[in-house]
Order: sequence, then C-alpha cells, then structure tokens
Amino acid sequence: MAYNRIFDVIIIGGSYSGLAAAMSLGRAVRNVLVIDSGLPCNRQTPHSHNFLTQDGRTPKQISTLAKEQVAQYPTVKFHNGLATSGRKIETGFEITTKTGDTFAAKKLLFATGLKDIMPEIPGFAECWGISIIHCPYCHGYEVRNEKTGIFGNGDAGFHHAQLISHWTKDLMIFTNGKPTFTTEQLAKIEKNNINIIEMEVKQIEHEKGQITNVVLKDGSKISLKAMYTRPKFIQHSDIPAALGCEMTEHGLLTVDAFQRTSMPGVYASGDNCAMRIVSVAVATGTMAGAAINNDMIAEEF
Repeated sequence: MAYNRIFDVIIIGGSYSGLAAAMSLGRAVRNVLVIDSGLPCNRQTPHSHNFLTQDGRTPKQISTLAKEQVAQYPTVKFHNGLATSGRKIETGFEITTKTGDTFAAKKLLFATGLKDIMPEIPGFAECWGISIIHCPYCHGYEVRNEKTGIFGNGDAGFHHAQLISHWTKDLMIFTNGKPTFTTEQLAKIEKNNINIIEMEVKQIEHEKGQITNVVLKDGSKISLKAMYTRPKFIQHSDIPAALGCEMTEHGLLTVDAFQRTSMPGVYASGDNCAMRIVSVAVATGTMAGAAINNDMIAEEF
C-alpha cells in the first residue's frame, strides 16, 4: 500500500477538541494530520457561551481562530475530507477517506463528535441549536425567565424539566404522547406548577430558527421562546466501533482519564466521549494530545 504520507498521529475531526489536541501535539513537535469534513454539529448555533475568553462568540469565529493558531505549527497538516474507514496495520493504523486518499499513523485520535437524530417534526431540525437547545449551561442564561418547553418524557424528560426549572418557572413539558412519569415524578411536576402537554406535536413554527409556536396535532398553537430536548444520537464516525473500541451504555466511546479507548493506540476526545460543552471538548482534546505524546515517548525511550 502506497501512502500519501505517514504521520505520528492522525486526528479525525478538526473542531474544538481535535484542534486542541493538534496544538498540544504540534507543540510537542509531532507530525500530525487533521482530517476534517467541515461540518461541526454546532454549525447552526448562533453563539457559544460558558467558555472563558470566548463567551458570546460564534462557533465559527472560535474554530477559525483556533485553526489559524494551530496552523502556525509546521508539523501539523490539514486534509479536507471525510474519513470513512480505518484498520489496524503492522506499524499502527490506516485511514481512508471518501475520495480514496489513504494515510497511516502510529496513533489515532477520534474527535468526531456525535450526530443528533431529530424527530420527524417539521421545523424541529431548523431550530436545533438556535431555539431548540440541549444545555442550560450553554444557552440557559439567554432564555432565563422566558416561556420554555421541554420536549421529553419519562426519566430523561423529568430530569430535564427539574434542571431547567432553575432558569425559568414558566415551563411546560411536551411528552408527544402518553406521559411515562412515575407517581413520584408526577407529584413533583405538579408541585412545581409545570403543565404536561400530552398531545402529539405536529409542527414547530419559527422564523429563521427562532420558535414562534408549537403546533399540536389538533391544530392548536402554544407560543414559546425556547425548547429543551435531548435527542437520540449516534456516533458521527463508525470507524472506532469497527476498530473494536468499546462503548458505554449511553452510546459514548469508553475512555480512561487520559482519553485512551479500549483499543491500544486509539484515543477519543470531545462530544463522542464526554459532556457536550465547548470548554470540555477543548480540555479533553488537550489531555488527549498530551497523553498521546507521553505514551509515544514511553514507547520510544
């Protein structure tokens, strides 16, 4: 097999976590390739919050500056493309992209994030990351004390409602069908004056991603400022699973304190294995970069 180039480390995913790892490895004078398809999961989000020195900036502003800074390290290279397959080889690992480009490295880092699966409700996906949100620490301050919905049911829906009630008391839960809360949960929901809307949601009316109304199956409308949900998700890349990396019961990659997966030589950082917040993505990427370099030093010394 002829390779375009052989690297010390290939990082798949060039958003916050991947770039943080690339900076650590670039400063360690490692030959690094960052493969990125250019479609981060937060590309619709208008502003990023709860990240020191970057609060209120757009995700694009943060990632653009990050890439500019990482690109100053001459041993870090970038490849625009989608990694579609990977395999273990004698010297490490081989990665192939959608266009057939093939690269090899001693170590792999997956900073590939997650792919959210939106419910098949018109307008829902268009509002995702704008006014349909998942994290109050990222977005809750901006919609505090506003009329807010929770799209969820059962334990997950209850926990989300409990959490968001700290930011607003004007709250209702859209269960999109029969509620599955326990008796104890229902008592607490009632105690906190949170209405439960059982009727199925037909449509989300919005203006450029900003919710105006939740339209129910019977045609009635409920105006909202924001809605929280935790949609189902899958790993954005299926390469880690194909390589034999273990997953948690929640569908995240299993990693240790140094971002090592269960597959020797393979690491993960960011949303695919940790809390979904920009600062955590950066922190885990920095940790992964340092851990990879330290592991390589131990092997080489």
